[in-house]
Amino acid sequence: MPVLTIVIVLIVAGVLLWLVNTYIPMQRTIKNILNAVIVIIIIIWLLKVFGLLNGLQNLRI
Repeated sequence: MPVLTIVIVLIVAGVLLWLVNTYIPMQRTIKNILNAVIVIIIIIWLLKVFGLLNGLQNLRI
């Protein structure tokens, strides 16, 4: 995956998270949980993109 694609995905995710935090009224705890979940998802995606989590491909849900 090209580096430009990774940078664009990170920028779009950051802008969407900023928009949700700024313009959607929610309790502070819900915003914190949402931010944590999104950051964890992005970290897992980055690890998969760089090939550090090859074992997740065999995981079935």
